[in-house]
Order: sequence, then structure tokens, then C-alpha cells
Amino acid sequence: MKYLLVVAVVWIAFHLWRNNRIAEQRKANPPDAPKNALGKPQDMVRCPVCDLHLPRSDAVTGHRGAYCGDAHRKQAEP
Repeated sequence: MKYLLVVAVVWIAFHLWRNNRIAEQRKANPPDAPKNALGKPQDMVRCPVCDLHLPRSDAVTGHRGAYCGDAHRKQAEP
């Protein structure tokens, strides 16, 4: 009977410790925004070299348009 009581106390202590750790992790790393919440739509542009579509905010602008990267801008605009 004495061993059963020791096991029960250890089991309860373990679960209290575990629940405390989970609560601390949730406070330190709050969950991200809900998955159904979408950001505002962005304008999409096409790279004239490789035909890749990407958001205008990620594009590299040149004299003849928007490109997916600096290498394609240099390739199209010598």
C-alpha cells in the first residue's frame, strides 16, 4: 500500500510539472493569427525573363518592368 501511495504522489507531481511547462511555453510562444484570417490581396507581376508571377513587393524593379531577381534584371537590361 505504501508503494501505491508513492507512485500516486510521483504521478501527480509529474502531471503538475508537465502542465506548468506547457502553460509556460504557450505564454512564451503565443499562437499565430487564425488560419482563416487572410491578409490583403497583393498586386502580382510577371517576370518577363522566366514568366514567374510574384507579388509586386517582392519584385526587383528595372527600367523595363519588374523582375523576379537581380540576375534576370541584369539579363534583360544590359
